[in-house]
Amino acid sequence: MNDGGAAPRAKPNRRKHLEKSGPARTALGERPGSVEFSATFWGVRGSIPVPGPDTVRYGGNTPCLEMRCGEHLMIFDAGTGIRVLGDLLDRLPPPLHFDIFLSHTHTDHINGLPFFGPAFRAQNALRIWAGHLLPERTIKQVLDTMMSDPLFPIPIEAFAADLAFIDFHPRETLNPHRGVTIRTAPLNHPNRATGYRVEFDSKAICYVTDTEHFDDRLDANIVELIRGADIAIYDAMFTNDEYQSRHGWGHSTWEEGLRLAEAAEVKTLILFHHAPGRTDDELDRLAEQVDRLRPGTRFAREGLILKP
Repeated sequence: MNDGGAAPRAKPNRRKHLEKSGPARTALGERPGSVEFSATFWGVRGSIPVPGPDTVRYGGNTPCLEMRCGEHLMIFDAGTGIRVLGDLLDRLPPPLHFDIFLSHTHTDHINGLPFFGPAFRAQNALRIWAGHLLPERTIKQVLDTMMSDPLFPIPIEAFAADLAFIDFHPRETLNPHRGVTIRTAPLNHPNRATGYRVEFDSKAICYVTDTEHFDDRLDANIVELIRGADIAIYDAMFTNDEYQSRHGWGHSTWEEGLRLAEAAEVKTLILFHHAPGRTDDELDRLAEQVDRLRPGTRFAREGLILKP
């Protein structure tokens, strides 16, 4: 299916979502009312953090997405972007309650967790969820290994917050809070990964990263997960041309993202998990191209806030 050709042109009339782009520090303290549903990007880069002059506009931190469902704060992945989010949350009075949902536990998606300040405050409560490890492992075992000698100088027991570790199976439906439903699906990635669909206030935001598409068909698991979503965030680490030499790496393309969004009738597609070598200027050029093919499609950048 991915033969290097252009993605199909979409129908023009697309619903736009409220979008704010700018420094990530604006993301807190501006949230009106208890029914707000929003997604804020704190890290959008794949594989390894890449700070520097070529990544200033889109950001160089590895994956972290903050999602607000009314008064509930949920965080998807704990890459290096979670550190900045944690610094801001530390300014708020405790107690604070968090849920962290991990797509998987490759290092770029958990390497910010030991630096998440709110986890070290005893008044806070933190639940960490994972759907890719059973039956061989649990999420606590994996995080214990990451934060252990000689890999890290302090153990996870240094977290003073009230901790809970929750393992589930992909395709389970989770209900972490009243009024919040999270549907899950397995993704095609080495060592497995999980995609999420968050439903709140009759809207849906999907987080689908670290997945590799199939050459001969659309991924039915993803099509079903994102069907009719207001916002779908999708792994677009490669272009079609780049992907030809990267089969088996566990990542997808922006071209496949457009195909999936069209098939599933997604309203707004956000392309995510940018290759570490992709510069701001290169992302700008790709963004112009995808917007012509499917108006309203964006490449994620740190500080971008979306509301369905």
